[in-house]
Amino acid sequence: MDIGCAIDFEAGIVFQRYTQAVFQFKPPQRVEARTHLQLGSVLYHHTKNTELARNHLEKAWFISQQISFFRIFEDVKFEAASLLSELYCQQNLVDSAKPLLRKAIQISQQTPYWHCRLLFQLAQLHTLEKDLVSACDLLGVGAEYARVVGSEYTRALFLLSKGMLLLMERKLQEVHPLLTLCGQIVENWQGNPIQKESLRVFFLVLQVTHYLDAGQVKSVKPCLKQLQQCIQTISTLHDDEILPSNPADLFHWLPKEHMCVLVYLVTVMHSMQAGYLEKAQKYTDKALMQLEKLKMLDCSPILSSFQVILLEHIIMCRLVTGHKATALQEISQVCQLCQQSPRLFSNHAAQLHTLLGLYCISVNCMDNAEAQFTTALRLTTHQELWTFIVTNLASVYIRRETDNRSLLERINPDHNLPCKLSLSAGAAFYIRGLLSFFQGRYNEAKRFLRETLKMSNAEDLNRLTACSLVLLGHIFYVLGNHRESNNMVVPAMQLASKIPDMSVQLWSSALLKDLNKACGTRSMRTRRLRCTRTSPSSFFRTTSLPAACQSTTSSVGLTVLLQCSFRPRTAPPPAWPACYEPSGEETDTVREGPLCLGHTRALPSLASVFIYNTFMV
Repeated sequence: MDIGCAIDFEAGIVFQRYTQAVFQFKPPQRVEARTHLQLGSVLYHHTKNTELARNHLEKAWFISQQISFFRIFEDVKFEAASLLSELYCQQNLVDSAKPLLRKAIQISQQTPYWHCRLLFQLAQLHTLEKDLVSACDLLGVGAEYARVVGSEYTRALFLLSKGMLLLMERKLQEVHPLLTLCGQIVENWQGNPIQKESLRVFFLVLQVTHYLDAGQVKSVKPCLKQLQQCIQTISTLHDDEILPSNPADLFHWLPKEHMCVLVYLVTVMHSMQAGYLEKAQKYTDKALMQLEKLKMLDCSPILSSFQVILLEHIIMCRLVTGHKATALQEISQVCQLCQQSPRLFSNHAAQLHTLLGLYCISVNCMDNAEAQFTTALRLTTHQELWTFIVTNLASVYIRRETDNRSLLERINPDHNLPCKLSLSAGAAFYIRGLLSFFQGRYNEAKRFLRETLKMSNAEDLNRLTACSLVLLGHIFYVLGNHRESNNMVVPAMQLASKIPDMSVQLWSSALLKDLNKACGTRSMRTRRLRCTRTSPSSFFRTTSLPAACQSTTSSVGLTVLLQCSFRPRTAPPPAWPACYEPSGEETDTVREGPLCLGHTRALPSLASVFIYNTFMV
């Protein structure tokens, strides 16, 4: 009798009757345990009757432990343990899931597939609890076990997953040798082409996100190009039905459709950080379209996580380009997605408040922005996101000297940034230059802004460069050095048009207008630069300037908030989301084949200028 047919019945009572019919025969323990497992699995995956599913799975686990002389029966034992621990976690019974998995790991050492799978599962559980040290230890044990049983492929999966967690912990001294070893293993391993390319994608994703997290936008380009070429290769490969000869190799990191979305996402992050917003929007649209197709067939939580991260990036694009109403609608969409998953909401609550704060800045609601940023600070424990929020909060406090003094001490680029990254340090220098400008300390402001330019030019951080140039141009204008001011403002306008950044363009246009009045000239080139974007009046209607910003030097005033990109704290997906299934672009183009934000406001401030990595589901 095939109990799988029970799935075709919608009434839950069918399962009860079927159970009674089977157990009336008093089957042997082997049959009884397998039947409990099958019923528990059906109830767990296809109904909401979790209590009955739990009851069957507990019986399957208990009975199967008493049967020790059938090696072929061990699949029932360990599958019951795996499913039961998942169910415990779903019911928030983590303290019951952990000892169950430890016991299963202890007795599964003669079964390579299940031993590795259970190690991944327990490591994932520790990761979700933010116990990264225990997770790393388990992944290290798994890597050594895989080496002993001769599975270099699964060893690489364990090591890459461990490398991801070490990146999250900022243990860079341990990450570098580990990634070097992983690169050697990946290149030397000969096996299933799709498995090999998926390992390479995992490895390159870690490298790219590591570079982006450090603000090394220029340095990352070769790795990003390799990653895009790799996903193109995977998309041309046909799934191979031949199972590996080593049972420990029966894993894969992510389905290739998910990897395509992930590569789109990484490309979007790079484009955001580099200031290529049109390119970021193009790849975001492609990724979201592919996600919608995948979600019709697949309810994997990692897809929702990808979607939220992509929306957070496109929201920043809208704010920079002046499409604030659209940005607000997309913030609402992110809220709706997060409300569908308590874990997703917990992971992204601080980012949501940060996005709302950025929107408030863009429409000159500074009190509301302060409230949102303060709430976000209370909700985050991640140092990079904290730095991002504080940098934006400093722009809100720009004319509140007492508040700003204490805040600036916390984001001193020379001392207490979490690490001296080009983006976060450049942002801090920009904010300090902005504050010095408002206080009339122009030489000090120029010194800070030149430090910002040095960092932004080194890594092609276009938005940071554009904002620094236009502020320097404003300083030179105030000092009466019109020629030097023009030399700063014209390239700032050109760069802002390339991004495109409406607020920087408006600010630059106003300065050019005042420069022309002061110099008595009006060239055709200037007129072209001032009219590069359409409908600037719509921007004025949605952005009112505070009185303190109005000046005779500019009809627009200082109407820019420098935005870049932060990523929700979630590192590249670990090996485990898809590792339980048996396996059986150029920089400008990512073809279909798969851990961060910024915005605008009514003052020249540096909203987001670093990438915040993690993709935790």
